[in-house]
Amino acid sequence: MADPLIVKICGIKTHDLLDATIAAGADMVGFMHFPRSPRHVSIDELGGLISAARGRIESCVVLVNPDNSCVAEVAALGPDWIQLHGPETPHRVEAIRAEAGVEIIKALPIGSAEDIKQVAAFAEVADRILLDAKPPKGADRPGGLGESFDWRLLEALDPSIPFMLSGGLTPDNVAAAVRQVGPMGIDASSGLETAPGVKNTKLIEAFIRNARAAV
Repeated sequence: MADPLIVKICGIKTHDLLDATIAAGADMVGFMHFPRSPRHVSIDELGGLISAARGRIESCVVLVNPDNSCVAEVAALGPDWIQLHGPETPHRVEAIRAEAGVEIIKALPIGSAEDIKQVAAFAEVADRILLDAKPPKGADRPGGLGESFDWRLLEALDPSIPFMLSGGLTPDNVAAAVRQVGPMGIDASSGLETAPGVKNTKLIEAFIRNARAAV
């Protein structure tokens, strides 16, 4: 029997949305701590959300190229995971993991066969890998920004490396993604919104339902 699919809903900003996401059956929630994101939550808000999630669902704080003081500040709040979503090197990922004492997800942007070759080095230093779409040139923040990448590129990935899939996933395409790619988990944010940073509970419910049905 295969391991159950991990479903992560990212960009949660409010307690009501956290409750709705838990009720919908997600396994993980992501909180963005990155001021340029429309999903940014402050350190004070983060503390309350992580506390509210504790024991009910795994929490993950998304950081982009954080300095040591930021890592320490977030780690002190006690999230289950820290997700690194910037241009961190394998060495930096390893250092943050050692310093934070928190499990690390490393998000890697995929847009070409060259990007696939980088994955193995990060898989050795992070606890989990998240493969996301490469942002368009000139974008002011990382991530798929609502776009998916060519999943056929993943055929070149070492099959022994488990990964989560992100980038442009919506209730409409998640079943195809799960069936075609076979990830250990999936992660969605902008595909579940009616406007930047505004999540829709019906879309969250449909996403989780369609993902689980595809396994």
